[in-house]
Amino acid sequence: MSDSKGFSDCGWLLQARKLPSPNYDSRPSSCQVEVVIMHAISLPPGQFGGHDIERFFLNELAADDHPYYKEIHALKVSAHFLIRRTGEIIQFVSIKDRAWHAGVSSCRGREVVNDFSVGIEFEGTDRTCFTESQYRSLQGLLQDIQCLYPHLNGECLYGHSEIAPGRKTDPGSDFDWQRVRGMLNTW
Repeated sequence: MSDSKGFSDCGWLLQARKLPSPNYDSRPSSCQVEVVIMHAISLPPGQFGGHDIERFFLNELAADDHPYYKEIHALKVSAHFLIRRTGEIIQFVSIKDRAWHAGVSSCRGREVVNDFSVGIEFEGTDRTCFTESQYRSLQGLLQDIQCLYPHLNGECLYGHSEIAPGRKTDPGSDFDWQRVRGMLNTW
């Protein structure tokens, strides 16, 4: 059963591969989704195609697998969605719950951005171009999200670097903001 175009009643995208992360909690009852935050991630840094991003969001990343992992393996983080370079969408947290993706941040004059946001990770770095497959998958995902939250538009999209300036640089200068903002402005 589905309560909107592409989501189950429980907030899981029907077309996504589901890997439920333990790193989430309930949104405060007074909060609804107001913004979508775009991120970029690659693990190990600058490498694509492995399963370490998934392992990271599932708390299964081994500290000894890569020198960088000694710094991050114990972090408890997640995002709602990951869009692989192939365009595959993986969902880690129900869109109805609060994923732990924004960290210390501020958006629209408010703290605790996780309370009122959806987090979308792109497999990539802040210095690499994203793929056509990723942008096509994002367009479908944003359409489905907008069916649940019709008030969202292109002005509701932010980069991690915008909500955590000086701390984060993703998704980076190669992210096509004009194209992506247009995805929500045209429906």
